[in-house]
Amino acid sequence: MNFKHTILAISAVALIASCSSKKKSNEEKDKKEMVSTNAYADVDAMKYANTITLDELRDQLYYYASDEMEGRYTGSPGQKKAVEYLQSLYEKMGVAGGNLDGSYFQTVPGSYFNKPDLTSENVLGFIKGTEKPEEVLVISAHLDHIGTKNGVVFNGADDDGSGTIALIEIAEAFKKAAEDGYGPKRSILFLHVTGEEIGLYGSKYYSENPVYAMENTIANLNIDMIGRIDPKREAKTDYIYLIGSDMLSQDLHDLSEMANEKYMKLDLDYTYNGKDDPNRFYYRSDHYNFAKNDVPVIFYFNGTHEDYHRAGDTPDKIEYELYQKRAQLVFVTAWELANSQSRPTLK
Repeated sequence: MNFKHTILAISAVALIASCSSKKKSNEEKDKKEMVSTNAYADVDAMKYANTITLDELRDQLYYYASDEMEGRYTGSPGQKKAVEYLQSLYEKMGVAGGNLDGSYFQTVPGSYFNKPDLTSENVLGFIKGTEKPEEVLVISAHLDHIGTKNGVVFNGADDDGSGTIALIEIAEAFKKAAEDGYGPKRSILFLHVTGEEIGLYGSKYYSENPVYAMENTIANLNIDMIGRIDPKREAKTDYIYLIGSDMLSQDLHDLSEMANEKYMKLDLDYTYNGKDDPNRFYYRSDHYNFAKNDVPVIFYFNGTHEDYHRAGDTPDKIEYELYQKRAQLVFVTAWELANSQSRPTLK
């Protein structure tokens, strides 16, 4: 064996190993920074998460899912009352409208959802980012339900009054943080979409007519039914189903897991997290219209129950303590996303 060649070969192997090790180390460092580096690392996010209170969730949901709203069917007088109520809440808390002119409603023409004699509205609230305002995190919930049948109001407290009021409370928590000097580094759009129950029309309309470019939308956190308990989970109630978190971005999934472990420690259940899920839940709520446009998504969902799309979906059946924890989970996940060093990357 030629000793000189042996030394050269050993040196080359060592150099390759060193480069490989450095590459792996850098990849792990990048992942760690995405998951754990937050511009407000010294700020207690739970201080603001705890402003999402049981009393406010309960009081607002009892009104939003009352008979006065007439089941909030898309384009109906009850749905008009609902969007006016949502606008009034944003105005009261001092959160601006999400349209570029500061208004709150994005009109969806009736022709878009096969009701040419009607119109409907998405409701947009907005907090501008302090450092990367062009990058936008969208948190969404659908504001509509299925209306009335034979004079009976279908209140839709869980579906999706729970998501709607959680979104209001999350916006208020971010507003309070901003007032304390901790405004989100990225912009946040609080998007209440119409027409979900009749075909995801409000989110589809927004995705085709976005106020903020879809390529600048870093993620969509979609809240649809987070106030009840799946009968399959009765024995273990501190859970939430997550759908879609790892389908487009491993970064988003890792950050979601980190935020839960750091702040909430809920049982994140991925039972329905699959494109081949026979229930097709991944395709059945508004996050899908973002996912179709390569925006990473998480769908927060409690599962179905005996009152799903029935008149029994009323505010008195909401599990308010669990509802509060789930809303807080979405807030802290949004907090980490809005303030992280980098946006989630696509697979």
